[in-house]
Amino acid sequence: MNNRVLIEDKLNYFTEVYSEGESNSYFEILKDTIDWNQDEIVIFGKQTKIPRLSSWYADSDVNYSYSGLKLIPREWTKELTEIKNKTEKLADSNFNSVLLNYYRSGGDSMGWHSDDERELGIDPTIASVTFGFSRRFLIRQKENHSNKKEISLESGSILIMKSDFQHKYQHSVPKTAKKVGGRINLTYRQIGG
Repeated sequence: MNNRVLIEDKLNYFTEVYSEGESNSYFEILKDTIDWNQDEIVIFGKQTKIPRLSSWYADSDVNYSYSGLKLIPREWTKELTEIKNKTEKLADSNFNSVLLNYYRSGGDSMGWHSDDERELGIDPTIASVTFGFSRRFLIRQKENHSNKKEISLESGSILIMKSDFQHKYQHSVPKTAKKVGGRINLTYRQIGG
């Protein structure tokens, strides 16, 4: 396992947390067993499908909402709990929920945003686990959009966002014209408390 500090005290990137075999196995299991859906949100007054599949798993008393969506928690699976336990040790944090995103191809994406919803509290720690094909992860300061960083999130890696990262930065996973396979991303978080 390798650790790169991308933004001091705010962003750590750990590669090879999972072996290639473990990563491939988790990708296939999650792809086939997670209850995926494609939600719709309103953008500029128009109902539009989110350009990826997603799912929300959490402790039974945890609710979460973003972009006008109210998420009802599904019950933890064995695999999500295994990944959570390993991620908590690496992040030195406890998590009670996970938002999963399945990017089926290069046409699926995530626009610029910050995970700064009220339910996450002040200075949340969010751990992002990747299985499947690598995708570009872009970071920019909220106050200076021209100052961007880019990393490739590799299969079996964990990116930990902490401190005031969500308040000072935005991030995205842009579309790509390159032929890429599927990528599953799990973002573990602590809601409330």
